[in-house]
This record gives sequence, structure tokens and C-alpha cells, in this order.
Amino acid sequence: MSDLDELRRKRMQELQQQAAANENQQAQQQMQQQQMQQEMEAQKRQLMMQILTPEARSRLANLRLTKPEFVDQIEIQLIQLAQSGRMKGKITDEQLKVLLKQLSGQKRDINITRR
Repeated sequence: MSDLDELRRKRMQELQQQAAANENQQAQQQMQQQQMQQEMEAQKRQLMMQILTPEARSRLANLRLTKPEFVDQIEIQLIQLAQSGRMKGKITDEQLKVLLKQLSGQKRDINITRR
């Protein structure tokens, strides 16, 4: 029985070591993904500084508080425009307002009348 107990103990140690190695590997992968995401965000911020005037960046930052997904889409489109060379100069706040109105689409007006 002691040989069987010894084999069980060794196997248990091996399994624990494998589990610890897997956890370490997963932690490293997660850290790498976070680092890559931070680098991408930094590059995106840098590009936005080149594309937008300070007032326009401020408007996007305020809009991000209420509609973060919408702002992400707008930023991606602006970066694509800049990289394709279809943009000349920085986008001003007024130009951004026009762009936001175009992209937000038609909103339905709701009129409530009380009788």
C-alpha cells in the first residue's frame, strides 16, 4: 500500500505543478494583452492629438462619458480618414459637430400633448 500511496502523492504533485504552470502562463498572457491594449490606446491618443484641435478633443472626451461606443467608432473613422490621406489639416470643433450630426443619424422627435 505504501508504494501506491507514494505513486498517488507523486502524481498529485505533478498535477499541482502543471496547474501552477498553467496559471503562470495565463497570467503572462493576460499581462501581455493588457500591455498591448495600453500601447494601442496610447497610439490612438497620439493620433487623435494630431487629427483634432484641442476643442474637438474636449468635445469627444465629454461625449465619451455618455456614449463610449459611439466615440470609439468615430475615432476609428477619423483615424482611417487621416491614414488614407483624405483629411487636410486638423478637424475643428465645428467640423466635428457636423460630423457627429451626420453620424448620429435621424433621431425621432417625440411630442407629447396633454389633454
